[in-house]
Amino acid sequence: MRILVVEDDVNLNRQLVEALEEAGYVVDKAFDGEEGHFLGDTEPYDAVILDIGLPEMDGLTVLEKWRAAGRAMPVLILTARDRWSDKVAGIDAGADDYVAKPFHVEEVLARIRALIRRAAGHASSEIVCGPVRLDTKSSKASVSGTQLKLTSHEYRLLSYLMHHMGEVVSRSELVEHLYDQDFDRDSNTIEVFVGRLRKKIGLDLIETVRGLGYRMQAPKDAR
Repeated sequence: MRILVVEDDVNLNRQLVEALEEAGYVVDKAFDGEEGHFLGDTEPYDAVILDIGLPEMDGLTVLEKWRAAGRAMPVLILTARDRWSDKVAGIDAGADDYVAKPFHVEEVLARIRALIRRAAGHASSEIVCGPVRLDTKSSKASVSGTQLKLTSHEYRLLSYLMHHMGEVVSRSELVEHLYDQDFDRDSNTIEVFVGRLRKKIGLDLIETVRGLGYRMQAPKDAR
């Protein structure tokens, strides 16, 4: 899953990025509204953390421009605790949730997890595909109760496929959501990770849809 953090406070930006990366997300960052708007308008993100008070272009304007352009990714806005009007304006502009400063990073992580789950149509923090269980809260996966030992890339791949169970996901889409903007993207590496993931799962749950990409779904007798 790929997240964009738009926050002009350098220390807070760094804290959020580090916490998100530690939780298994790929993270891009911006420090002003213009840069944040450009990234959100040109790159596919699974969620965005957006500060309201930004230089160059304020957060509400950024959000309004995204929504006017049809950008539908979940957006969590950061507001000042005593500015309830910012919260209302943010929701009206198209925000999906908000957190008031100062906040605990754990709360931001929990809200981001929930936004991504809901956007993919999942209500619970645990996503199940046959015997495979993905715990989005702990960033762990298991098969029939046995925990899988996954690399960060393998976990991101499994997480994305399970969030989009039953859908055909192209290689290019996986590349866009598993790597940040500065990564040397090569869709051929996706095939390698899919192969490794299949071996570790030990079950035929990830289908190759020729010419289109991959689809993960539970066996018919497990649905």
